[in-house]
Amino acid sequence: MSNQPSTDRGFSLIEVCIATSVLAVGLLATAGVLATGMQKLSSSPTDVIATQKAAEAIESVFSARDSHKLTWAQLQNVKGATGNDGGVFLDGPQSLKLEGADGILNTADDTTVETMTLPGPDQKIGTVDDVIVTLSGYTREIMIRNVPNENGMLRSVTVTITYQSGPTTKTYALMTYISNYS
Repeated sequence: MSNQPSTDRGFSLIEVCIATSVLAVGLLATAGVLATGMQKLSSSPTDVIATQKAAEAIESVFSARDSHKLTWAQLQNVKGATGNDGGVFLDGPQSLKLEGADGILNTADDTTVETMTLPGPDQKIGTVDDVIVTLSGYTREIMIRNVPNENGMLRSVTVTITYQSGPTTKTYALMTYISNYS
């Protein structure tokens, strides 16, 4: 055996405590990110439905103009900004209902609350395990307003979908412009 002092050194208690604390903070941050990701993942079907229903409403407005089902004067809200715009689109949030005989969403002749078919556990549409969801927790508002300084020839169309996603009430808005020219 040699009488030379050993150069091997271990970790001190302070170094071990600091390393354990850093590791614990990292694990807690990872757990927080995972929990947030799971919450976002669970709300994504409702978010997709909201975006689809807003796009459908915008398409309904453009279709009514392009097919000449409505005149330019009718392509407004019933009350709207003036209190008497004289259009056909109902004011305020409305239940998501199927379009009526006129084929236009958010008008007085709309019928029953919409349903949507979602894939079941096999994640395939058109199989026996599909799930039919009634969209009773959703509302849609179509707000059509004249754009200032455009002599009534250009209007903004804002569709707002409000829905429940878990414990949270969410809102999705889609906005575009429509002109008198089709």
